[in-house]
Amino acid sequence: MIRMKLEVVMIGVSDIDRSKDFYQKLGWRLDGDFAVGNDFRIVQVTPPHSAASIIFGKGIRSAKPGLTDSLVLAVDDIDAARQDLIARGVPVAEVFHYAGGPFNDTSDNPRVRGRDPEDHTYFTFASFEDPDGNRWLIQEVKTRLPGRDWPPQATDVASLAALLRETAARHDVYEKTSSDHHWSDWYAAYLSARQNASSPEDAAAVAGRSVGAPPVLQA
Repeated sequence: MIRMKLEVVMIGVSDIDRSKDFYQKLGWRLDGDFAVGNDFRIVQVTPPHSAASIIFGKGIRSAKPGLTDSLVLAVDDIDAARQDLIARGVPVAEVFHYAGGPFNDTSDNPRVRGRDPEDHTYFTFASFEDPDGNRWLIQEVKTRLPGRDWPPQATDVASLAALLRETAARHDVYEKTSSDHHWSDWYAAYLSARQNASSPEDAAAVAGRSVGAPPVLQA
């Protein structure tokens, strides 16, 4: 599977400098402010620890100012996130949940004040707007549901170490019930499969097939 990440969302604003100040006030990282002549300028900012950024400016194809609705920011503590934004001078709506479940706007009064009564992850929200009325949702994600996290990418020492420990544990089980093979071939196949979004079980099966040493069933 080819790795593909959402990189940028373009939003429409009416005043570039005002919007730049607003998003920096939120604590978002300023990635760049680029201009070519008088007809083209883009500003890129990124929420803290987000892999995706937003871009606004002129000379780009984007929605009209204020038409962006319900872009979602995930946080692990919605009360702390809300208080942080308020401390930065941003009006934030009261915490709410959807009567029919996340993002369900089909009822007459879809948003109910207060946290989700059963405190489910994904179910509790708050919201705010930028100066043009582009609307943002804050969603509390305390624990992601199974299958909602990509396997770790070996881009830093901690991630690499965790993935290697997982690989060693899976190989240890395989080695005890299989014929001879080169462990490095098995490791390479397993690591490649995991970093391309296979589950641990599927990655172990791929690795087993790759070394041509099918497991030997013990009586």
